[in-house]
Amino acid sequence: MKIRLLCGLAALATITSLPAQSTVSEWWNGKHATGDWLGNRSSLEDRGVTVGGGWKANFFGVVDGGKQQHGAFDEQIFFSFKIDFEKLAGIKGLSAQASAWYRDGRSVNNYVGASGAFNPSALQVGTGWRLLPVFFQWESRDLLPVKDMITLSGGWTNPYYSFIQQPASQLFVNNALFQTKGLVNNGIPWSGAGDTWGGHLKVKPTTWSYAQAGLYMAIPGVLSSGNHGLDFQGASPADSNGLYAVGETGITPKIGSAELPGKYAFGGIYFGVENTSFNGTSNEDRYALYWQADQMLFREASAPTASPEAPGDGKAMADPKTFKEPVVTAPLSEQGLYAFSFISFAPKYNNAMPFYFHTGLVFKGLIPGRDKDQLGAAFALGNYSYYKLQADEAAGRPQQTTEAVLELDYRIQITKFAYVQPFLQYLIRPNGTGQIENATILGLQMGVTF
Repeated sequence: MKIRLLCGLAALATITSLPAQSTVSEWWNGKHATGDWLGNRSSLEDRGVTVGGGWKANFFGVVDGGKQQHGAFDEQIFFSFKIDFEKLAGIKGLSAQASAWYRDGRSVNNYVGASGAFNPSALQVGTGWRLLPVFFQWESRDLLPVKDMITLSGGWTNPYYSFIQQPASQLFVNNALFQTKGLVNNGIPWSGAGDTWGGHLKVKPTTWSYAQAGLYMAIPGVLSSGNHGLDFQGASPADSNGLYAVGETGITPKIGSAELPGKYAFGGIYFGVENTSFNGTSNEDRYALYWQADQMLFREASAPTASPEAPGDGKAMADPKTFKEPVVTAPLSEQGLYAFSFISFAPKYNNAMPFYFHTGLVFKGLIPGRDKDQLGAAFALGNYSYYKLQADEAAGRPQQTTEAVLELDYRIQITKFAYVQPFLQYLIRPNGTGQIENATILGLQMGVTF
């Protein structure tokens, strides 16, 4: 109820923020539901201060299979704050960012029974109020031969926001596709809620290649909702914390005359927290390797635009000596077909899901006249460790083998700041045991940018 009250206040702010001379049409075509705050928002941004936020909610209906046919609802309200010190104080490339969220609602997984990695909702991690990354970042921008050749950040941060960036997968609702990528079943806190102390360095030797590495504190239980993202001292006792390292390198080519963007990356994750393998031996760490391949496969042609036909002296058209042919350009369109895929491997002696992969397609602007809409289809699968299966069998527990999800979505972009998104999820072998029926979920996601 609290979050619904906040959303109501945001809607009220929308009405009161419209300048007197503004029209409903100008607000409707704007970027934010709360408008420009009587011009104050633009004024702040000109001075380097950007305030953002949004609301997102999911309506679920388990219509077949799972543990029980039932409905569920969850939601998130999000706030962000950024200072660009170049605009504010003339310090080139330096910025600071802070963000927080509030999540509540009933978990649909109570009625599905999937593992945490395959939870049908990505909003069930870090519920309640939670502080998100608060950090400084410096970018070289145009100071070096390659734009943004060096990026350096540090503070209360999270490697999730710097590594394995895969924008097309963010369309989907299931936790595996949206954020965890199977890694949380292995005890690696790959989630938007996994805040910790640390920093990262990214280097771009060319415009089409990069390498980056990050070093962080590994905190046991960092995803617990009870710490609200405020575990600044780490876990107790202090020696239970460890080292958390992530490295990634890749290329970002633009293929053909259509300059189809791609990303091909390889990385590794090291999480240095003590754990026990499935045969009972003690280990000091976990690690995983991953590969990512994203590629735009097809780009729709853009409508050409022309520059003014001639200098505006009123005589150019009549005088062939001064007449200039209009320059026709065709800006690259974002409409088209995108493909994405991800694979991770981890040792099977102490990782419950040593193999995970997902793949998917997203088409932006498939329907004529609906250029901003997105149609997506994705499939994710995780295989459980054979060593875990043996240990569970010996202990008389259900044996986990394979778990998967198929998801279909269509995002209808109502305005620049609001959308609705019907979706379907089909969960195969929830929790991997085969003891729960495959589940079919019909749902609707709604989102508003404040």
